[in-house]
Amino acid sequence: MIKEGIKSRLADSIETALKLSEGLVIIDVIDREEMLFSENFACPDCNISLGEIAPRMFSFNSPFGKCDVCDGLGSLMEISPNLVIRDMDLSINEGAIKPWGELREDTWTYSILEGLSKQYDFSLDEPLRNLPKDILNILLYGNNGEKFKVSFEREYGKGEMMYSFEGVIPNLQRRYKETNSEYIRNEIEGYMEFKTCPKCKGARLKEESLSVTIGGLSIDKFCDLSIKKELEFIENLNLTEKEEKIAHQILKEIKSRLSFLINVGLDYLTLSRSASTLSGGESQRIRLATQIGSSLVGVLYILDEPSIGLHQRDNDRLLATLKHLRDLGNTLIVVEHDEDTIRAADHIIDIGPGAGTHGGRIVAQGTPDEIAADEDSITGQYLSGRKKIQVPEQRRQSRGYIEVLGAAENNLKNINVKFPLGVFTCVTGVSGSGKSTLVNEILYKGAAKRISNIKDTPGKHKDILGLEQIDKIIDIDQSPIGRTPRSNPATYTGVFDYIREVFAQTPEAKMRGYKPGRFSFNVKGGRCEACSGDGIIKIEMQFLSDVYIPCEVCKGKRYNSETLEVKYKGKNIAEVLDMTVEEALEFLKIYQELRINFKRFMM
Repeated sequence: MIKEGIKSRLADSIETALKLSEGLVIIDVIDREEMLFSENFACPDCNISLGEIAPRMFSFNSPFGKCDVCDGLGSLMEISPNLVIRDMDLSINEGAIKPWGELREDTWTYSILEGLSKQYDFSLDEPLRNLPKDILNILLYGNNGEKFKVSFEREYGKGEMMYSFEGVIPNLQRRYKETNSEYIRNEIEGYMEFKTCPKCKGARLKEESLSVTIGGLSIDKFCDLSIKKELEFIENLNLTEKEEKIAHQILKEIKSRLSFLINVGLDYLTLSRSASTLSGGESQRIRLATQIGSSLVGVLYILDEPSIGLHQRDNDRLLATLKHLRDLGNTLIVVEHDEDTIRAADHIIDIGPGAGTHGGRIVAQGTPDEIAADEDSITGQYLSGRKKIQVPEQRRQSRGYIEVLGAAENNLKNINVKFPLGVFTCVTGVSGSGKSTLVNEILYKGAAKRISNIKDTPGKHKDILGLEQIDKIIDIDQSPIGRTPRSNPATYTGVFDYIREVFAQTPEAKMRGYKPGRFSFNVKGGRCEACSGDGIIKIEMQFLSDVYIPCEVCKGKRYNSETLEVKYKGKNIAEVLDMTVEEALEFLKIYQELRINFKRFMM
């Protein structure tokens, strides 16, 4: 307790001390420890200062918060020894180091490596596996500037020079930073993989931002908790009355949003999880939780097959979420095949009865019971049980296995899995259980790396056994089938080659000297040059989205008038391409090869 008489004098003394010491003062209290105070927003011991604490400090997308080393990504692209080394059982001369390839004696690289091998007494014909670790380290990272003799002989003469070896990895890193060539950068990126940032350890933020804690946790540690544990942490925070008033509204919003995510079954996710690693079902439900959180009323929501990729347990949660959106006063239109979703609907519109020219009509509409009672509705026949897919009485036996050992990427907990060969195997489980990670990130990338030598790095695992039983692996995903806007099912399946051959064999084409290439819209000659064979013209709008209009010359047919004058059975090439697969198969049925390819496409 400070006596009344000395309060003003004490205040004057402290102000004077602060002026003389540039904001620092030590208060010596009788019979107690000294107390150090500072006017500055800085540590009084080391004098490290912080700026004003603001939300932008905790954003890795802001220059005020992001880590300076990794630029807020949490990882860096670095040259990986595993990608640089082709095969440990090959020698240097045989191309064991990918960037060097198979060495020729007339190259400068060979002269340097020959001098290096003489200096450190190793053979360029020895498999890398047999080389000492220090020699392998020199090959990868250099010899720390130590000079050695390099002898060379060329057409213009021979000579010697002293040289220090840079190492293949530092050489690639230097060239990657210095080059202006996009081609060179892409080539070198083939030897790179993402590694955790050494400064922020993957937290993506500056040290100053990570030093701010609430309840003993920094923002990165909080985001690394599961959503369920994050909600528990927020609810159990011990705050003073003043802190409670300040944080009340913020904590209310955080609790509300975390609760939405838990209600759609995402309690196991962490907020720091990369969006690219989320499954389709997880992404779908996050978007739905966002809409619930917005609490909008009178909105028309359109969802295209939201149940794709969801387990039946997650399906129930999805349906509960959709019903909640409806009950808020919104309208939901869902395009769906899933039985549970159909039965949960208030009103069903059944379109069919078939596909393409066989569909396009309203077959039935009404409640689920009314649809099930409709004899004309194929959907109703399955809902009522009049039609069903029979379970096979016998299952095919496998003829071997591919076994993944120690799968530990994302949600996988160091598991071993056997995949039988020669059978139809389905990998199933609740959304987010690790299905896509196991099959796409570990099995496919791990097998393709060994069989096809792809550059992608597989997910964490110890080994994959049994790959000698297969000679090829193909990934069929949901990405677009064509690399260019001109690609279509005919070009992709190879059927277009046969169609062009058909038109090249017509009397009119032979008389004019047209070859099959004349009937391609990808090359000059037969295509419309006004649109370069696209059939459409792109008009770039400076402040709006680009506009596409049909080509005024070919009217969207993609060919010039001379090419369209060649006809087979009264149809030109553009008219054949406008046919459905079924129509084209009947129209061109005399060509057996064409028929086979079309049947494959229809399967």
